[in-house]
Amino acid sequence: MTTKPLKLMAEDADDLAPLSAALQDSVAQMGDFSYEPRARRFTLALNRFRWEAGDSGRGQRVRTALQVSSVLSAKGHRLKQGSIDAVVSLLSITFEPDEAPGGDLVFTFSGGGALRLTVECVDLLMADLTDPWRAAGRPAHPDEEDAS
Repeated sequence: MTTKPLKLMAEDADDLAPLSAALQDSVAQMGDFSYEPRARRFTLALNRFRWEAGDSGRGQRVRTALQVSSVLSAKGHRLKQGSIDAVVSLLSITFEPDEAPGGDLVFTFSGGGALRLTVECVDLLMADLTDPWRAAGRPAHPDEEDAS
């Protein structure tokens, strides 16, 4: 089992898949989202589930930062933006291309919430910030259990 901090970057749509997989089932509070329009930067702080640790028990979480650069606009859908304590669980990050190399990064959350960042290009950096701790529970995906 590895405890080495994970650092990933995505510079195109192909790079996004492993980054999205690493962040799947991360949880965050809405107050941990920060959009800086003048700097064209969106930052998220999340408690990431460490899928790569290979722990078959409850697993581990680690505090992780994700920075998205070249952001032109940010729009939330079904997110409690006024409630800084509202908790969201990230399911995936996808890219919908527009005029190359730009498009929309779509963050999909459980419960139907979404965050859409219009970007000039794909430019994301993710880095673990803390030592891991024991998770309260292991995320479950009913579709995966049904498929076995």
